[in-house]
Amino acid sequence: MKKMKFKPINFFEKLSKFEEHWSPKIIGEMNDYQLKLVKIQGHFTWHDHRDTDEVFIVLEGEMSIDFRDGRVDLSANEMFIVPRGKEHKPHAEKECRILVIEPKGVVNTGDVESELTARNDVWI
Repeated sequence: MKKMKFKPINFFEKLSKFEEHWSPKIIGEMNDYQLKLVKIQGHFTWHDHRDTDEVFIVLEGEMSIDFRDGRVDLSANEMFIVPRGKEHKPHAEKECRILVIEPKGVVNTGDVESELTARNDVWI
């Protein structure tokens, strides 16, 4: 049995450990869900997640999520839940730092294979 660590996770300390964009880093697990920090800038690829919702929480900066039938704009301290199966494309003009919550094993580009597909299960 693992010994529990009683130490808070500081988002900004963890964010200082990497520079790359669109490359989620796991900072914790809760049941079957992972909490991932991501730095984003520019445009991502159109994709969906057939079997799960996806939570975006903006920690710093501004971002948008385009949908085929609309758009959601988010600023620091705001969140949005993308429903399962809903095609979407996140983007940010300037670097934006976000927390994403999704089940273990979810690939950032869904079923779409692209140069933005990140390696899964990378912890910081």
